[in-house]
Amino acid sequence: MKLIAILFLVLSFPIFALEVSPMESSSVAHILRLSPGEDPKVELMKYVTEKKLKAVSVVSAVGSLKETTIRYANQKDSVKLTGMREVVSLSGTLGSTSGSHLHLSVSDGTGVTLGGHLVEGSKVYTTLEVVLLSYPDVEFTRVLDPKTTYDELVIKSLK
Repeated sequence: MKLIAILFLVLSFPIFALEVSPMESSSVAHILRLSPGEDPKVELMKYVTEKKLKAVSVVSAVGSLKETTIRYANQKDSVKLTGMREVVSLSGTLGSTSGSHLHLSVSDGTGVTLGGHLVEGSKVYTTLEVVLLSYPDVEFTRVLDPKTTYDELVIKSLK
């Protein structure tokens, strides 16, 4: 993974969680460029883990994939799509200890667009430019929510 730049931007950015009062956090922007053949999910988690970033969101992603591995809504198994596709959106949260929850939308050469959870196994075609925001005074964790029966995001202030 080639890091083009890391910009330090201090912003007032509200973060919300269920059953938790709204929090504000400063943020730091991280701008990355993934190269051909790299797996976006693997590379993003590797970056977050190496930098020990505990709370991160994806704010922008543009580029292309030659292989796309996603899990469609409410499905147990993932699907591998082959062929060039444009990344039209990538959003979600990551943390060095919480893992990731990432949604991806891609379109083919005719404009047909598919989306779902980004799963390991995708491969960049030409490039994938990603902007992340990290929140140094916040930690993301995931805890089993009895209402949803899934591990859901919990936001903890480190102040």
